[in-house]
Parts: sequence; structure tokens; C-alpha cells
Amino acid sequence: MNITELSAAQLSEAIHARQVSCREVMAAYLDHIDVCNPAVNAIVSRRDRDEIMVEAAVCDEEIAHGLSRGWMHGIPQAIKDLAEAKGLPMTMGSPLFEHFVPDEDCLMVARMKAAGCVVIGKTNVPEFGLGSHSFNEVFGVTRNPIDLDRTAGGSSGGAAVALATQMLPVADGSDYMGSLRNPAAWNNIFGFRPSQGRVPATPERDSFLGRMSTEGPMARSVLDLALLLGTQAGYDRGSPSSLSGRLEEFATVALTRVALDGDPIGVRVGWLGDLDGHLAFEPGILDVCNEGLQRLAALGCDVHPTMFDMSPERVWDAWVVWRHVLVSASLRPLLANPANRERIKPEALWEFDNGELVTGPQLTEASLERTVFYQRFTDLFDRFDVLALPTAQVWPFEVTERWPHHIGDREMDTYHRWMEVTAYATFAGLPAISVPVGFDDRGLPMGMQLIGRPRGDVELLRLAHAYDLTLER
Repeated sequence: MNITELSAAQLSEAIHARQVSCREVMAAYLDHIDVCNPAVNAIVSRRDRDEIMVEAAVCDEEIAHGLSRGWMHGIPQAIKDLAEAKGLPMTMGSPLFEHFVPDEDCLMVARMKAAGCVVIGKTNVPEFGLGSHSFNEVFGVTRNPIDLDRTAGGSSGGAAVALATQMLPVADGSDYMGSLRNPAAWNNIFGFRPSQGRVPATPERDSFLGRMSTEGPMARSVLDLALLLGTQAGYDRGSPSSLSGRLEEFATVALTRVALDGDPIGVRVGWLGDLDGHLAFEPGILDVCNEGLQRLAALGCDVHPTMFDMSPERVWDAWVVWRHVLVSASLRPLLANPANRERIKPEALWEFDNGELVTGPQLTEASLERTVFYQRFTDLFDRFDVLALPTAQVWPFEVTERWPHHIGDREMDTYHRWMEVTAYATFAGLPAISVPVGFDDRGLPMGMQLIGRPRGDVELLRLAHAYDLTLER
């Protein structure tokens, strides 16, 4: 049995059937990380091996006495370095937080620990999670395992690479502007942005101003992804915007297999493509997405091109105002000390400086525009069950670039304009999953977003699971 090649579901079943011990699992993963991680730099802030093995031994004792904490019992997990994990540094990729160590777990980490995982370290991110390229001054750059000279994406870049290289069986991440989806596309795995509020984030500095970020799961299969979502999701009183209930259908491996089983025949898919020429794409991206659409059609889905009834430029203008305001609010405490400016990357300072100029009426207008967009975008679900878009507008670029300044002959006027394709699901608060679709002639991977109706997480994952079963492993 090659332990690191097992899916998370298979690993859970093997541990609970006592076919493999938690110590054997942990040793196999830690050995594999020792071999793989130096080349890609995905896992950072690693814990002491002896301490980890002691925790694995405790998990074995519990299994020997018929006790299981949950489906993640004894499974190694590394936490994205934007989330609090007790006793581990949370640097957020910033030298300002290089030595910050939380004394409590955030809710997502607490839930995963309660389900039995053993935390072994953190996964690398861009500074403050801004920009889909995981490099920072604390840990350096995370490289794409398919081509070490290419970016892994971000901000969940370390998590995606850890999955792609089998250094983790499943991974947590978060998504603001495609941070679960874009690195998934560039590492040939699955990344799921849940409905806004499905995975509550506590503690929160601000629980009421409209949020656009959410934590969520990444995995090599939709089954594993759904299992982790079931652990992360569920109402929490500390997060007033969190959705009620838990995804009980994803509570165990057996229940999740049943919940994902479904017939996609007749599912209506609306293909948004390049938004009638609004979005620029590098050559070949729309072609490989068409291959993904053909797989959906072969499953019995009814695929048609479509467009929503609002200028995408109006959506983008409102998006930029919202992002300026929310990013500047998070950076304001740091920039109360002017000396910190020289220790913060220019893209973050650009967001902050522009956010400080936004007036109340401008934010109100952007909120009204967001409301119009939500209404018109979700009107499409009168005709479709799922909407589809490419996950990224460029192929993985050179790690020496900070971000793409051009797509073809089109100049990117901001550091994140090349990621615009991911903003629509975020701005509407809709569930979205990046599924693998294919490769270019260099072997670089690409993904396609499937966007579900409001709060339609389970139905969307059911379709994605059927799609997953068509892929070659």
C-alpha cells in the first residue's frame, strides 16, 4: 500500500479498518514531504516530527479502544497561513507577522481538529493573500510541480501544490478573488468556493460589512472535497452571516458517497465564455474549456452559451471599490505606523491608498451596483442550473513575474485585472468549483469554473462528482 497515493476517503477507511496505523500514515507523509517540499516550497512552519508522531500514537490508542474523533482521525493536515492555528506562526506572508503565534484555533481549524486531523504545519501564501502568485519575503516562492519555473497560483498556492504532490491528502484554503479556484486550475485538482456564509470565519474583526472572502476545501477528488466541506461548514453564533444547519450528508465517507451519487442528465449549463469579448484570454484556454463542456454534454447535460444583462465593466468598477474598502480596512491598523509602509508590498499599498479615498456615497453606489449585478446574474438560473466560466485567463506564468501585465495586446490596468474571471461568483456570493479541463502543449494545466445557484452547494458538487468520474487518473 502506497499510503500517500490513497485518497482522503480511502485513507480514512484504511485507518478505521486498522489496515494501516496512524503512525504509519504520519511517517509516510512526513518522509514524502522531506523529499518533495524542498523543490516546491509548499509547506512552511513545520512542527517537530517527534511531537507529531506522539499525536499519531495517541490516535492509534484511540482506534485500538474503538474511539474515533471523526473521518479525519489521524490524517495529516497543514493549515493555510492566513488562518489561526494554536501554537503555529500565522505570518500571512508578511515580515510584520513573522513571529506572530496565535494562542487559539480559528473555527475552521478547531472543526478539523475535532474531526481528528493532526496539524503538521502551514501552507504558503502571497503576502496578505493578495494576488494569485504565492511568494513572500518570509518564506519565498511556491513553485508549480509541473514546471518549477512557473507559479503555483494563490492565494492557496501552497495548499494546491501540497495536494498535487501528494504531501497532503486534502487541504483547506480560502477564496476572495479565486484563491481556492485559480491554484486548483494550475495544479490539476479541485478547489471549491462555498456559498457565502456556508463556512463561517471566526474570530472576525468585522462581522457585518459585506464580506467577499470565505474559507473552503481543496482536494484531488470531489468526494474528498465534499468530506472536508462537511467538516468546515455549519452555523456558528459568532458569525452572524453564517448559514443555518450543517451539511450532514457529508458527515461520513459512506454518507458522502450516497449524497454525491446522481444523474446529471438534463442539467442545464450556461456557458459564459469570454463575456462576449469582454475578458481577454491567452490562446488555448477557451479550447480546453470547450473540452470540459463536451464532457458535460456527454454526461447528458444541456450546454448553451449565454450572457447576463449588465455591462461587465460596471461590475468591475463596483468590485474594485468594494475590494479597496475591505483591503484598506484590514491594513489600516498596520499603517497607523508609517514606518510599516516600506515592509508592505506595493500592490497592498495601492489597495490601501485607494480605499482611504473612497467616500460613503461611493461605497453606497458600489453596493447598489452589486445588488443589480446579483439580481441579473442570478436571473440566469431561471434558464440554467449551472453557469460555466474558465477559471483563469492566463496559463501559469513565470515565477519571476509579480503578475501578468498584458494578455495578448491588452494591458492589465491593475495587479488583479487578469483574474477578473473569478470575481463574478465571489461578488454574487455563489458556490463555485474549479474542475480540471486539460493542458496546453507545454503540459500546463487549466480549469473551468462551475457556478451553482444560490446556496446550491450540494447540487453543484453532485454534478462536479459526475464530471470527476469522467477524468483519467
